[in-house]
Amino acid sequence: MKRNVSIKNSRILVGILVLLGAVLAGIWRFSPWFRTWAMGKAEQARGAAIHYDLLDEVEARNIRQVMTADPAHSRVIMWQSDYAVKEPVLEYRMEGKENGETVPVQAEKFTDGGKNTWIYRARISGLEPGQTYGYRIRDGKKATAWMSLKAFAGNTFKALVFPDSQSADYSAWKATAQPAWQRNQDAQFFVNIGDQVDNGQDASQWNAWFDVVEPMAEKIPMATTVGNHETYDLNWKVRRPEAYMKLFNLPQNGYAQYPNRFYSFTVGDVHFVVLDTVFSEMKDLEPNLEQDEIQWFRKDMEQNRQKWNIVVMHKDPLRYAFNPATGRTGRDEGIEQEGKVWMPLFDEYGIDLVLSAHLHTYRNRGHIRDFRHNPDGPLYILTGVAGDVRYPGLWKQHPLDEYVAPQPETDNYLVMTKTDDELQLQAFLPDGTLLDTATMEKKAQ
Repeated sequence: MKRNVSIKNSRILVGILVLLGAVLAGIWRFSPWFRTWAMGKAEQARGAAIHYDLLDEVEARNIRQVMTADPAHSRVIMWQSDYAVKEPVLEYRMEGKENGETVPVQAEKFTDGGKNTWIYRARISGLEPGQTYGYRIRDGKKATAWMSLKAFAGNTFKALVFPDSQSADYSAWKATAQPAWQRNQDAQFFVNIGDQVDNGQDASQWNAWFDVVEPMAEKIPMATTVGNHETYDLNWKVRRPEAYMKLFNLPQNGYAQYPNRFYSFTVGDVHFVVLDTVFSEMKDLEPNLEQDEIQWFRKDMEQNRQKWNIVVMHKDPLRYAFNPATGRTGRDEGIEQEGKVWMPLFDEYGIDLVLSAHLHTYRNRGHIRDFRHNPDGPLYILTGVAGDVRYPGLWKQHPLDEYVAPQPETDNYLVMTKTDDELQLQAFLPDGTLLDTATMEKKAQ
């Protein structure tokens, strides 16, 4: 009799645990607040563990190379710590050399959402194009292992391109980004097209994002893009993208009020322009953002235009209607406000390629000029999704779409390959399956 009672009680306990697990799983999936709270608690424990483990080593995490305007001759190195490092120094040396040089490190305590992090940045200048260097971080007599850095050279390169990586737990981001890097370790840099994280004030999400990219980011520079999710605070209210502006020391744009928000860089004969498209989010906080950025864009293109010119922007210039199968209504297809403003500028300045994100779907539209298909216009690629926030079957096919990824979509990444006269983009699933290829050619003049 007692045994039967014990079995009955055990079954009740198992049932309660299963129910509790289901409830927590549901809360995790549908409550951004709960995810933020839970990841924050885990981050506190993680930070304490890191500090304990690194008492005899340099405390440096989220180590990353950051793109500069001229990556053939310079590089920015950044990292973070949970506690102040007393004597941070960056040391670098040419491959094969015993002696190196040191560069000054700028350290800043950044408090956001009640969490502290110390952010360090150092700029290496005077690099020789094509030369490989080693770099390491020192604190007094303690030092990290040497890491590799290569200055860019020539007009040929390979780059990885990632769409929105915002996630609940960043495991899908890991399952996309790390295989992409393993298959393409000859890539010279990588680009993220905004919404790196789901909540821009959540330090635990930023650390989860950096954990995924660190094996790649300590070897090659990143070029990031601000997205609308970088503007959300812990209460899901809009603010300026404060954390983003601190975490990425990108090329200057000449506007002190928009640090690291829009910028450009040149790789060989390719000029990249990275735009900030959070105009609607910033309409009250930064009402002049778009007009200031247009003025900057014109000046930048007049001064830096190359044989090839590429624009990277988070929000997509085309407007999509909902797929009728979803039962949702209220969106007409056409051109978004961002497209109405910027697409004529892209036509005017001879942009070759426009990469966008935001809608979490992969679409190749071919070449568009004057809002219609035209081989003389830029190639427009909506780059897909690289996290676990997916919109399967949400969007109707746009009249300008030439290729749509198979539905329902999972994650993807892109590989950009540049030769002397050709620029190619290939979209892949995380397992390496090829989705789409787009190629443009320009013969030397």
